[in-house]
Amino acid sequence: MNAPDRPDAAELIEAVFEFLAEEVLPNAPDHRAKFRTLVAMNALGIVYRELAALPAEDDAGQRELARAIRAGEVPPGTLERVKADLEARLRIASPQFLESYRG
Repeated sequence: MNAPDRPDAAELIEAVFEFLAEEVLPNAPDHRAKFRTLVAMNALGIVYRELAALPAEDDAGQRELARAIRAGEVPPGTLERVKADLEARLRIASPQFLESYRG
């Protein structure tokens, strides 16, 4: 088996994040540039967490569950499954909200 290509996606994200945090943000000329840099860093954080969460449940499984629910055939454990999916999505998109929600 060949070694994976380097740098991988996570390493690239880390490198760009580090560049923004160490080079761009401290030297941003004004508040607008700092804000936009922080927005970019937040977006990179989301992408990084999405990569860490892979492999996620396949779309086919989600489509099948949605079809069953629409047909009134709610499988046992659906509520727990939906809660787990929501938690996983919040962990990626807004981990701070997830922690405050649990609080």
